[in-house]
Amino acid sequence: MNEKRTDVLIIGAGAAGMMCALTAAQRGRSVLLLDHAHKLAEKIRISGGGRCNFTNLNAGPDNYISNNPHFCRSALARFTPQHFVAMLDRHGIGWHEKTLGQLFCDEGSEAIIAMLKSECDAACVRWCMPCEVGEIRRGKAFTVNTSHGLFESESLVIATGGLSIPKIGATPFGYKVAEQFGVPMTKLKPGLVPLSFHPEEWAAYADLSGASLDAVVSFGKHSFRENLLFTHRGLSGPAILQISSYWEPGKPLDIDLLPEHDMQEIFMQQRGSKMLLGNFLAQYLPKRLADIVAKQWALNLPLNQCAEKELRALAEKLKHWQVTPTGTLGYSKAEVTCGGVDTRALSSKTMECNDVPGLFFIGEVMDVTGQLGGFNFQWAWASGHAAGQAV
Repeated sequence: MNEKRTDVLIIGAGAAGMMCALTAAQRGRSVLLLDHAHKLAEKIRISGGGRCNFTNLNAGPDNYISNNPHFCRSALARFTPQHFVAMLDRHGIGWHEKTLGQLFCDEGSEAIIAMLKSECDAACVRWCMPCEVGEIRRGKAFTVNTSHGLFESESLVIATGGLSIPKIGATPFGYKVAEQFGVPMTKLKPGLVPLSFHPEEWAAYADLSGASLDAVVSFGKHSFRENLLFTHRGLSGPAILQISSYWEPGKPLDIDLLPEHDMQEIFMQQRGSKMLLGNFLAQYLPKRLADIVAKQWALNLPLNQCAEKELRALAEKLKHWQVTPTGTLGYSKAEVTCGGVDTRALSSKTMECNDVPGLFFIGEVMDVTGQLGGFNFQWAWASGHAAGQAV
């Protein structure tokens, strides 16, 4: 066999790339997996603080953002969280469920990487990494010029991810391949990312860095109830990361700081209290936040000296705190990239380009972005599996 010829050449040995490789190789395809990194699957390695939130039991189309929202249905239906869990079980790898359907690996992310590598090796996938990829040409087959020489393949799969976390190797490579072959793109932006505010506007809250609380954060018709974290530059925590993928610059967020409580009612019931407003609020909010709210949003008087009108206005603001971020902390802090290869140019069954037979895009490089909580990995597994069955 010619070592430089292969049925399937996959560029990008991350979650989607390895899933595609093992699926295709198990069908008897000769598969070559290229990656420019020295270490395998760094994004899996760092995910979930090294615990790897590898899927979510609730994964469905509603958990994904795309300009073509129905595209993800077919692949997600054909490779479910239970399929991935079955692979873990076969390898004797323990896992556990945390909140909201999130599944984590008992033995950490290294166990997931080792499992995928071992499945690839068992199916005779060939590896080439680190390997720099240069010019790609298409004739009867695809020819790919690399630092290891020229390779030829019938099918070419782009699994190179997005722009998020450049320090672990993210590049725009996949988008350039799309551009080269005339495959349209949607607008890119950082997703699952902390939000920043103008330093002068945020000065009153900068000292709250590290304080967190359960909150509901809303933008348009999207709302998330999870932890909200104050930082010296703005807001973070799961609720903010979730809403950041939907947020549009220049528009405000609506934050309910006390989703469990009706503060209008509580204030009216406690009107006779001689407790200072800040101390009273500290029963419901972190102490530092309670003090700032009492001093910045009201007069920090004993409750029985506060005007009813002022208390009603404060209660309303606690339920609907409107803040307008100036931006995000960018791709260096973003967990994912929103937007990408326009899925209207691809087959939802196979991930193949409609107008470029043999060219496939899978994983984060496409315009399919999951919410926080294992959904992006599930898309990597599902899209990789769909392409792996078709290449």
